[in-house]
Amino acid sequence: MAINAKDVQALRQATGAGMMDCKKALEESAGDVEAAKKWLREKGLSATAKRADRENTQGVVALSIECPLAAVVKLKCETDFVAASEQFVAEADELAKLVRTKGVAAVGERAKQLEDLQILLKEKIELGDVVRFEAAAGNIMDSYLHLQGGRGVNVVVVE
Repeated sequence: MAINAKDVQALRQATGAGMMDCKKALEESAGDVEAAKKWLREKGLSATAKRADRENTQGVVALSIECPLAAVVKLKCETDFVAASEQFVAEADELAKLVRTKGVAAVGERAKQLEDLQILLKEKIELGDVVRFEAAAGNIMDSYLHLQGGRGVNVVVVE
């Protein structure tokens, strides 16, 4: 089956993978888009496994606060470029909201999204500290995020 540019572009938009990877995936799957997506995911996961021993020295801290609940999540990566990327910051924010609403154990619900993010950004990504706070009735809660997600603090004022 001949693979055309329109099919490659559609797969690229659906997965975020590079053009050549999308073309190769479509060729390997004989034009079957779902099989191509699976092929890209498997290829991405094997590439991610090769990065498992790398050190995560960068990342972002995300806060989510809606009194009386608040959450602080640290999402770690290898480079400052990825730490500043829109997708990475959005995932950290989603994790913080999830922890605030459902608790720390709920981070497991986003395991697939974290894998997908590693595949998309081609970098080792892992969860750092995850904390949920609950203020007592009558207390005031606020937060502060320093240097675009570098450090975060939740403050509870007890009356």
